[in-house]
Amino acid sequence: MAEGGTTLEYTPTWVVAAVCSVIVLISLIVERFLHLLGKLLKRKHQKPLFEALQKIKEELMLLGFISLLLTVFQGRINTICISEDLSKKMLPCKKETKGTTAHFQAFFSFFPGGTSRRLLAEDSPANSCPEGKVPMLSTTALHHLHIFIFVLACVHVVFCALTILFGSAKIRQWKRWEDSISNKEQDPEQAQDPKLTNVQDHDFIKTRYLGFGKNSYFLGWVQSFFKQFYGSVTRSDYITLRLGFIMTHCRGNLKFNFHKYMMRALEADFKKVVGISWYLWLFVVLFLLLNVAGWHAYFWIAFIPFILLLAVGTKLEHVISQLAHEVAEKHVAVQGDLVVHPSDDHFWFNKPKIVLILIHIILFQNSFEMAFFFWIWLQYGFDSCIMGQVSYIIPRLVIGAFIQLLCSYSTLPLYAIVTQMGSSFKKAIFDEHVQEGLVGWAKQAKKKTVLRKAANESTHNQVVHREESPLIQMAKAGSK
Repeated sequence: MAEGGTTLEYTPTWVVAAVCSVIVLISLIVERFLHLLGKLLKRKHQKPLFEALQKIKEELMLLGFISLLLTVFQGRINTICISEDLSKKMLPCKKETKGTTAHFQAFFSFFPGGTSRRLLAEDSPANSCPEGKVPMLSTTALHHLHIFIFVLACVHVVFCALTILFGSAKIRQWKRWEDSISNKEQDPEQAQDPKLTNVQDHDFIKTRYLGFGKNSYFLGWVQSFFKQFYGSVTRSDYITLRLGFIMTHCRGNLKFNFHKYMMRALEADFKKVVGISWYLWLFVVLFLLLNVAGWHAYFWIAFIPFILLLAVGTKLEHVISQLAHEVAEKHVAVQGDLVVHPSDDHFWFNKPKIVLILIHIILFQNSFEMAFFFWIWLQYGFDSCIMGQVSYIIPRLVIGAFIQLLCSYSTLPLYAIVTQMGSSFKKAIFDEHVQEGLVGWAKQAKKKTVLRKAANESTHNQVVHREESPLIQMAKAGSK
């Protein structure tokens, strides 16, 4: 018999068959659900959401591979020994009694219900390390570590989906503004000849240029900071930004459905947000490293997404104010509607895509905070030393809930409309069949260009060869 417990040689066959049946059944149900969901999204012509679903499948496959590696190499990891003094440094909980377990075993304790729960494999009763050394990572800690990684990824996907869901619900409320504009353009009685009006009479200028912060750079940023908490996007903002986008990127189609384009672009960005990039895994490693007893690292880390979110919201509001200032400072009166001029110059480093990267980091860090809290709560209990003091726990929870609400109902809608004010448009401006046609046309054009270039080079070589005298050709042949 192998060390550490009963093997399959001495396990009843009905137990093995029953456990395998349950595992396979659950796996098939999840796989069928994802398959049917993908077919539904295809039938509804929701290609961006379908691609996001494929991204989720990729993340699940990656997590499965991580779990497989941890399971296969757990025996070798257990044989790695470190000094006993080194195992007592940077512990998440201070040890009150001496022991030979590694510091990660203190980090990931047993599930509620006793210490007799069977894990992937039981720890070997005999310590294979020489005297004065201990295993670097126990099987118990390894088991809990890979489960925590899986829970973190699942919570991140769920939180991102909820953020996109609530944010999309907020953006859909703007559809009535789009419909009212379309009805006005189609109604000949409402469509009037453009009149010459004072710039400062427009609602967009009144709310974004006049009043508080007009003549002060600092007060303008203060106004943008507080504006993200109430009425982040008004009707006048939507109408003006919509017209600015149309006049810049599709002047020949004044009836362009800006709201529909904005929703398609947001769905396409969801695919990028729902994934876990390599730099986010570095954050996970860094956070686990800094969870040392007495440092209260997770309390201070909670302020990172909080500060980033406020900075992003303030910047997006300030972009709208900058557009208003440009128009108000250049014109005294305009004929017809007010038109702003989108430009990448208003964004950080002239790149609107940086805003999406920051939102990705914000959502992941907030997901990490909440996943870690609930995982430790269910596994250790609220009074665990890893959980920390109540005076540090409550602010973390409040900050996490605030980030989720503000990002869903303010920052994400702001991102959806303000990032369209860049110098270029996104491919979502075209319908799916048009996008596929353009991609196919570009591939064919590139292929024809390569073939034409090769044909020209061949023709050129033949002409050069004919122009050479027979004496030169004989000399080349002789040298070869």
